[in-house]
Amino acid sequence: MLDAQMKTQLQAYLQNLRSPIHLIASLDESEKSLELRTLLTEIADLSDHVSFDDSGTDARKPSFVIAPKGSTKGVRFAAIPMGHEFTSLVLALLWTGGHPPKVEAEVIEQIKALDAKMKFEVYMSLSCHNCPDVVQAATLMAILNPNIETTVIDGALNQAEVEARQVMAVPMVYMNDTVFGSGRMSLEEIIAKVDTNSIEREAIKINKKEAFDVLIVGGGPAGAASAVYAARKGLKVGVAAERFGGQVNDTMGIENYISVLETDGPKFAAALEAQVRHYEVDIMNLQRAVKVIPAKEVGGLIQVHMANSGVLNTRSLILSTGARWRNVNVPGEQEYKNKGVAYCPHCDGPLFKGKRVAVIGGGNSGVEAAIDLAGVVEHVTLIEFADALKADAVLVTKLRSMPNVEINVNAQTTEITGDGQKVNGLRYKDRATQKEHTVALEGVFVQIGLVPNTEFLKDTINLSKFGEIVIDDKCHTNLPGVFAAGDVTTVPYKQIVIAAGEGSKAALSAFDYLIRTPEPVLNKEVETV
Repeated sequence: MLDAQMKTQLQAYLQNLRSPIHLIASLDESEKSLELRTLLTEIADLSDHVSFDDSGTDARKPSFVIAPKGSTKGVRFAAIPMGHEFTSLVLALLWTGGHPPKVEAEVIEQIKALDAKMKFEVYMSLSCHNCPDVVQAATLMAILNPNIETTVIDGALNQAEVEARQVMAVPMVYMNDTVFGSGRMSLEEIIAKVDTNSIEREAIKINKKEAFDVLIVGGGPAGAASAVYAARKGLKVGVAAERFGGQVNDTMGIENYISVLETDGPKFAAALEAQVRHYEVDIMNLQRAVKVIPAKEVGGLIQVHMANSGVLNTRSLILSTGARWRNVNVPGEQEYKNKGVAYCPHCDGPLFKGKRVAVIGGGNSGVEAAIDLAGVVEHVTLIEFADALKADAVLVTKLRSMPNVEINVNAQTTEITGDGQKVNGLRYKDRATQKEHTVALEGVFVQIGLVPNTEFLKDTINLSKFGEIVIDDKCHTNLPGVFAAGDVTTVPYKQIVIAAGEGSKAALSAFDYLIRTPEPVLNKEVETV
């Protein structure tokens, strides 16, 4: 199972175990059970602090528990956690063995203080780049708190269970046998959902913060670059982000960021955050802005109101809230979201192995998704509204070479159908003949571009007809002291490298504004409006 290099690396990691751990497997005679036995045996052979036996009696086979020596209670994997989940396995081994997690002490204490009984079941796929964050968060919570139980389940390995529960998107989390959430979630997001007092505490913390020189709303590449450039000028900088890293977290492969030959979204997002933290920027994660009040209306400082009722004050503001996947907005899309309607082919593709799916969108994202899915599913139907595919020629050539792909251009999706529980088809209209067509299938992947996150700015800042923030060549908006950068703006070509460059430019423009603008004299506490 493990090659020589992986064994060497894992052996080095296992030297960090502070106390012995035990691997308890539940196996049968299947080939997958043999694979798991081999993996666990190899791990146990790498350290005197790790032991293994196959005395487990769990109904899910193959599966195994990582438990402290002398105990049978621990984190359970109904999976052979390789691929994207190998790191999750290594961390679970280390944390169970007493190696401290790289998590703030305040968060650890918050987990330990949870007193409700919680049973998490996390469905994932080994090819899902969004899953490890959720898997690692849920496993850490179980390791730190005896009231919490976590089982990690590979959907491809437990297909009968997945079908019975209608799991059609990963990561999917159940808590106490009820759907808890789907999609990428950070540890902090999960804790916020189970700790009912956390929102109020966060609002109090935010309201106590002193005014920033530069406040950045949004933590993607543009926001991160803004933070680094502003902090290097010696300014007091804060970043309020709904999810640090932004949409980069949902990107599978990044091969066009100059000087980085190849990486993936989660790694890139983690590197962004690490560099920003290096400059002691105040990062406020899981914070959604709901209103911006210009300085002239509140006595000299710009105000940003957050969804938790907290209010941040700043001398200058950079908006880098990015964009999100665009919905196709046809009947059935919302009803069957995560029930056959999906937006991440890398994450959810394995759940449709051997089935028929459609991809809506003929740009690079759509064609890449169709190529990726064609290697997993039985058949792919691609639907493109325009009269030709818009993707790069090399991608189109590759797609047309695949025998299980049907391409329909000049086609308008009119409905996604289902049986009340899951998707069973798609309807589209031939725009040339007006003839309606119905395709029987089990999954629909929507890949039709992005929509800017500017709903909270509609009455405050000039927006284009597409909802983008209108900026000049120095990232100025129509409001003094307010700048914008990245995918949320009118700058063309929504690319990571362009967003980072625009973020840097916005920070330099903000600095230029600050040194030319007298600091406001506040004779009383800033009034909140």
